[in-house]
Amino acid sequence: MMNIKEAADRLGISARAIRFYEEKGLISPAKQTTNGYRTYTENDIWRLQTIAALREIGMSLQDITQALGEIDQGNQQRLEEYLELQQAVMYAQWVELKRMLDTTQRMIDLNRQDGPLDVSHLHDLADSARRLREARQNWHDRWNYDTQAAIHDQRVQAEDGRMPGQTASKVRNDSKPGAMRATDEPDQEGEPDHNGDEVRIDKNSWIVHKLNSVTTYSEDTGLGLDSGVGARPFNIYDNYDEALEQTASWISPVPGEKGLDIGTGTGNLAGKLLERGAAMTAIDQSREMLRTCRTKYPEMHVKLGNFLALPFADQSFDFVVSSFAFHHLSSDQQQLALQEMQRVLTARGRICLTDLMFVDATHRQTYIQQAEAAGHEDQLHTIRERHFPLLDELCSWLEGEGYVTKHIRHNALLHTLLAVPLR
Repeated sequence: MMNIKEAADRLGISARAIRFYEEKGLISPAKQTTNGYRTYTENDIWRLQTIAALREIGMSLQDITQALGEIDQGNQQRLEEYLELQQAVMYAQWVELKRMLDTTQRMIDLNRQDGPLDVSHLHDLADSARRLREARQNWHDRWNYDTQAAIHDQRVQAEDGRMPGQTASKVRNDSKPGAMRATDEPDQEGEPDHNGDEVRIDKNSWIVHKLNSVTTYSEDTGLGLDSGVGARPFNIYDNYDEALEQTASWISPVPGEKGLDIGTGTGNLAGKLLERGAAMTAIDQSREMLRTCRTKYPEMHVKLGNFLALPFADQSFDFVVSSFAFHHLSSDQQQLALQEMQRVLTARGRICLTDLMFVDATHRQTYIQQAEAAGHEDQLHTIRERHFPLLDELCSWLEGEGYVTKHIRHNALLHTLLAVPLR
């Protein structure tokens, strides 16, 4: 037993801090019956040490109260979730500080250039930094995926299915510099497509090559009503399993390679890569999704986190994947997410995104017009509340960062995009 001064001296904190924690109900030391003075047991000292440790990493009093409750109940997993959440907050702060340092360095570099300084450049840099900071801070889960975790797997399987008349999809394989081309011999002889052009098909990679021209979506059913705009109800998860299998096939991990699945949900994509021998880490902002993932894949490392501040050190992974999650980000946030993926990847790390995307701005406009004409409010509502990226812009950005890209279409909107660094 010890009094408050002795407890404070032992812990290296002030007696005032101990009284504050008592007022907040974090600790309840016994009082002597004779004089009402508080006495502190070894258990009280341990609890105060725990509170001080959690405060040291910046945890709020509310979160500390909840964390202590989990400790009292022996719930180690819930305590870990609170610590991971705090770690995610600290990584977000670190990422933001790193960006501020980079912006400041760019301002210094501009100032060192020959000739008079154009102050407008500094203003532009500052505006850009502010816009990206706001993009990172403004993301929130508008869909409350915690409430969907219990039925997520049943939902995706119920909605999975190919678009009418579609088999393994056609791919745009650009002829411009930086676009990835298949070099394997075709598995079948050239045959005419529906426009009469000869094509070669590489079954292993599902790439369709036009021998004399560039394959574009305007040449097939990608924009028409028979592509799904008017043919059947719109489902986010059409061709779900096919797309995940394609992602895992293109990543093709070497056993032991370290992979990260962002927005993993219940871990379906990460599980496919785990089966192929990858050492998988899966993150999601939904605790309930991660709990389901842990149950399904106890050997997988799962962690709270999101696209905009990945809670990992630089160059931690050999590849990054994500499926049906990237479209939850705005265009500014998508740019931040790609930069974060680059940060945590090794120099030869690859990226594979499977998501609903428009081929380009024309595809988006045509799709919206057809949905409006058909009276399909479900498609229009989904397009308005989400941010389906433009495939051509994603490829252009990745190629500008030194990647080669290839992609495949699974239905009218669903694509898998692979990016592999040239270096």
